[in-house]
Amino acid sequence: MHDIRAIRENPAAFDAALARRGLSPLSSDVLALDEARRALIHAAETAQAAQNAASKQVGAAKAKGDDAEFERLRALVAEKKAEIAAMTAEADQKDAALRDMLMRIPNSPLPEVPEGADEAGNVELRRWGTPRTFDFAPKEHFEIAGVKPGMDFATAAKLSGSRFVVLRGAVIRVHRALAQLMLDTHVGEHGLTETWTPVLVKEEAMYGTNQLPKFAEDSYQTTNGWWLVPTSEVTLTNTVAGDILDEAVLPIRMTAHTQCFRSEAGSAGKDTTGMLRQHQFEKVEMVSITTPETSLAEHERMTRCAEAILEKLDLPYRTIVLCTGDMGFGATKTHDLEVWLPGQNTYREISSVSVCGDFQARRMNARYRPAGGKPEFVHTLNGSGLAVGRCLIAVLENGQQADGSVDLPEALWPYLGGKRRIAANGDLV
Repeated sequence: MHDIRAIRENPAAFDAALARRGLSPLSSDVLALDEARRALIHAAETAQAAQNAASKQVGAAKAKGDDAEFERLRALVAEKKAEIAAMTAEADQKDAALRDMLMRIPNSPLPEVPEGADEAGNVELRRWGTPRTFDFAPKEHFEIAGVKPGMDFATAAKLSGSRFVVLRGAVIRVHRALAQLMLDTHVGEHGLTETWTPVLVKEEAMYGTNQLPKFAEDSYQTTNGWWLVPTSEVTLTNTVAGDILDEAVLPIRMTAHTQCFRSEAGSAGKDTTGMLRQHQFEKVEMVSITTPETSLAEHERMTRCAEAILEKLDLPYRTIVLCTGDMGFGATKTHDLEVWLPGQNTYREISSVSVCGDFQARRMNARYRPAGGKPEFVHTLNGSGLAVGRCLIAVLENGQQADGSVDLPEALWPYLGGKRRIAANGDLV
């Protein structure tokens, strides 16, 4: 959420940041609502002072036996009390409207973020690995012979509808091994703290990480008001909501492996085959809570943590910085990692690592106290480390063989009891 004081002090800069995202100026609307709210608060305070003064005079008039003055003052007190109640209620409405307006405005991009209207404006930073040359036409993951017995879309459709999958046998073993490799690497090599969190959260948690109010249709809500998390960014980041942390405990670095749920609203017709875009999926998430001075360095560090998983699996990838028009709502800068999928003959997103500045911290009221200083808002970061299902897709497609079997990355062998391949018949061998 934006700082209203910063908008008051420099509305032109606020509008310029929105313009970089392709949005129209909003400072005049924001400040008009803010001014109306502040005017009501001032008027209520003025009326309160008049009421207090009249209240003091009521007793004096009564003591003097001045009944007329007593009645006049008592009526004035009642009048001011009613005025104060009405103005306070209206000010509260304006305050709620202002907060809602600010919560629907995306974060400001950092100056170094490239400008662009859509993904065409993204800038590649680097590549790792060389896509394999096949002596046959590579298939998409769901077409590979050895994968078909373990990837059942028909049964999933019978149970739940489209964009679900039932995984069995060798395929689910590899899926589970991937998640374990990610967790072990992030905890043992990258120093993140493994955390287990609920997948059902209160509404305020969704507000805290900017899923609400703007993107309600992208998530699922239960009949009693809980929300299913679209990612454990929601829970991990909100662990510090409302807190004032000692600077000495920062940075806080967490990772969690959870189920994630997304309605995929607005994605009709996209990636309808296979398991690239599902309503229910698993992800190993990374979240960092830092001081403002260290957040950009932490962003680079988190990006390297995600890249390291792909390198362990020998999966070719590229790292890009998203342009202003393709960046997520809460991000001030984002790196995407795109893994090579030979079945599609293209790179596809497998991780998005974002620094959010104090945008989420203001929504959550999450602060820290510098040594000897006043509380300040923390900076928050989040990133996939990685999306487990998409990583499975990449492993299957890059390791596929002409006979329909799949050679698995060496890094997974210890997690599979020494097994190295999915045979053409679907067995793990």
